[in-house]
Amino acid sequence: MSDNNIKRLSRLTAILTHLQTKRLITATELSDKFDISVRTIYRDIRALEEAGIPILTEEGKGYFLMDGYKIPPVMFTEREALSLITLEQIVLRMYDDSLKNEFSSAISKIKAVLKLYNKEKAEILSEKLFIGKNFENITKSSCLIDLQMALVNQQCVKIFYETLDGKESERIIEPFSFYHNPEDNWLLAAFCRLRNDFRVFRIDKITRLFLVNDKFEPHQITMKQFVEKYL
Repeated sequence: MSDNNIKRLSRLTAILTHLQTKRLITATELSDKFDISVRTIYRDIRALEEAGIPILTEEGKGYFLMDGYKIPPVMFTEREALSLITLEQIVLRMYDDSLKNEFSSAISKIKAVLKLYNKEKAEILSEKLFIGKNFENITKSSCLIDLQMALVNQQCVKIFYETLDGKESERIIEPFSFYHNPEDNWLLAAFCRLRNDFRVFRIDKITRLFLVNDKFEPHQITMKQFVEKYL
């Protein structure tokens, strides 16, 4: 087998793995990732289809694999999937390049075995997670995953929050995004129904929380708009 054929086989395998890690991906994204032309991506996708891989196309949006295709027996719960996405973001910001590369490769394989609905929620969280670089004295909390679950499922949460003066405030909130600041605090940006506006909460100051049987619509404000207006 020639070097070109070996490279193409390796690329086809990598494209298949990449398709399994995302719900939907465009030819342009694949082209950029593998540093080849979009036309070559079209040929590679066609080759995978001819090999019996069930690649479907969403008109004008991109490619995706038929749900259930060669799903390995190992499965992750929704909570486990969200935990892995959070850990990925932390590792990518705090460790050396060799570890980051290996961990990213491992996470890609893990994402590939997620069921479609968990894959969608993992992508939602990835877009809503912003982490700084200082993790030496990170404050401890015990409700991050519950809040992440509420965000991806668009479920309201009742929180009991310790205010600056040491009092406890009760709020109904709609989680919007998470980020970690230089002061080593996990922060939650959320729409507060009491204040009828967005607020930022330190997660370690949330003393109790309960999921509320009430859904909310996805917030139309972008992260850039939120930062410009509220931070």
